[in-house]
Amino acid sequence: MDARRPQPSGLADSIARLRRALRRGARVADPANELAIAQLELLSCLAERPGTRPGQLARLLHLRPNSVTTLVNSLAAQGLVSRSEVPGDRRAVTLEVTGAGRRAVDAWQATNSAVVHLAASTLTASQRATLARAAPALDALAQAIERLADANAAPSARESR
Repeated sequence: MDARRPQPSGLADSIARLRRALRRGARVADPANELAIAQLELLSCLAERPGTRPGQLARLLHLRPNSVTTLVNSLAAQGLVSRSEVPGDRRAVTLEVTGAGRRAVDAWQATNSAVVHLAASTLTASQRATLARAAPALDALAQAIERLADANAAPSARESR
């Protein structure tokens, strides 16, 4: 193994397992939700950043622009996302989550919260307390990772569209 390459950390592995388990748990808890994880992540990102352009979403979600276009087209057809032209540039659009899209995001977040709450209730009091104390640090870690990704992302000409 290359000594210069960072080794997987226990924390990164735990976070990856947690993400997979949470997605699976939420799917089991809400089998009626027919949206794909990629659609839910795009909706969630857009709900946090109204008025985002497709190229910006591609960068934020680390997806190819054509993948974002496919996702947006599907979500728009379902009435979950709306497009608006950018004044002065008929080729450019901004995206907004519709009321139905917001309800889908809220339902997904509520399902995730319920899954976490139920699973946490099976842990010891000490483990629950540790998780509660760790939550602000995990949020700060997520923000730091976002800042690093933003600083290292190569802007493209398409993002401005």
